[in-house]
Amino acid sequence: MKNSRRIKRMVGIATLAAITVVLQVISNYIKFGPVNITLALIPMVVGSILYGPLAGFGLGALMGVVILTAPDTALFWNFNPWITIVLCILKTGLAGLASGWIFKGLMQIKALKKFRFPVAVITATLIAPLINTGLFILGTSVLFRGLSTVVNGETIVLVPSAGSFGDAFAAALGFVILTNFLVEFAVSVLLSPSVIYLIRILSRNFNIGMNFNEGILDDTMPSNELKPSVQE
Repeated sequence: MKNSRRIKRMVGIATLAAITVVLQVISNYIKFGPVNITLALIPMVVGSILYGPLAGFGLGALMGVVILTAPDTALFWNFNPWITIVLCILKTGLAGLASGWIFKGLMQIKALKKFRFPVAVITATLIAPLINTGLFILGTSVLFRGLSTVVNGETIVLVPSAGSFGDAFAAALGFVILTNFLVEFAVSVLLSPSVIYLIRILSRNFNIGMNFNEGILDDTMPSNELKPSVQE
């Protein structure tokens, strides 16, 4: 029985990993103007809710590995490849870890009553792009001073090498906002209800080795409690 559950858990995580890779590869190469449409955060969040923070970290780290293959990442590769690897993998990995922690923490707050599941899912979904982008901005402003690119023969400095940390932070913030953060956050907001529905369907109808009992997320049940069955 225990081995069967472990296998189902591995299959579930592997399925979400495959979805994460496919969505991130699409995001790497499909743009609307300068903006990448990032959808890979959603299966990462789903994994962190179904299988816990460590699964969320693993899915996020995998997403970071795929980001390293994106054409836009070449600019960072050329500046410092080792720091680029650490930053890309760590920022998305920690975003998945934080989503799992937030979900588990909010589900323990009984004062939220029947609203705690949607509140926990929405918060976990929205925290992912905030952590992901926040760590990227912080890392860029600290580790990528002097980052620049050439557009139409003109060198454009993205992160100034001189000046205060505030100047570098503001430059990194402006660069990210103009690329994909606003769209990434908007997508997370719009898809939050879909994530809630998906988790409910999975928990009620499928035994895929998740961290809580089937049907336990039904708010009409008197014992609507999160019951972890494995230790993270």
